[in-house]
Amino acid sequence: MKVLMINGSPHANGNTAVALNEMIKIFDAAQIETQLFHVGNKSIRGCVACGNCFKLGKCVFDDVVNEVAPKFAEADGLVVGTPVYYSSPNGTILSFLDRLFYSAHFNKTMKVGAGVVICRRGGATASFDVLNKYFAISGMPIATSQYWNMVYGLKEGEAAQDGEGLQTMRTLARNMIFLMKSIALGKEQFGLPEKEDWIPTHFIR
Repeated sequence: MKVLMINGSPHANGNTAVALNEMIKIFDAAQIETQLFHVGNKSIRGCVACGNCFKLGKCVFDDVVNEVAPKFAEADGLVVGTPVYYSSPNGTILSFLDRLFYSAHFNKTMKVGAGVVICRRGGATASFDVLNKYFAISGMPIATSQYWNMVYGLKEGEAAQDGEGLQTMRTLARNMIFLMKSIALGKEQFGLPEKEDWIPTHFIR
């Protein structure tokens, strides 16, 4: 099984990395393959709603989004980690996720998603909600833990002192493993849920 992990912090070895690495320890122990992409230090523009991804099969802006998309397609789970900026995920990770989820047209149903947020004090739950919306609109079960998926820390490495936060990360990883394995067994026995043709809501009468 494979888990794709995204570090949305501009700091490769900052507190977001501390949280994600705590999960990686659990995945490694369970022989779950992980691949980590650090995108928070890259210049990633937002989606411009050009629609070219429907023709090209990928985003028209050929950057890390197109590099990550096939890895996402292969993965059984996706973990997105971000620092909190003004009670929201930082702008780079939002631009990345907007384009990744919109331009990657493969079926994401039943891939397990988990958002992880790191903050000094406030805004963690609001940021957590934002990340979960990408999973929820894509038919992806959302992995939870013993508490909301958050770790506290300001200066680089301070998250390592948040004992409860790190335990939350370990529990989250174990819960993800259970979900991914359970879904794999369900797919083998029952297949994916049947999909109806899309009925778009149109408010213009």
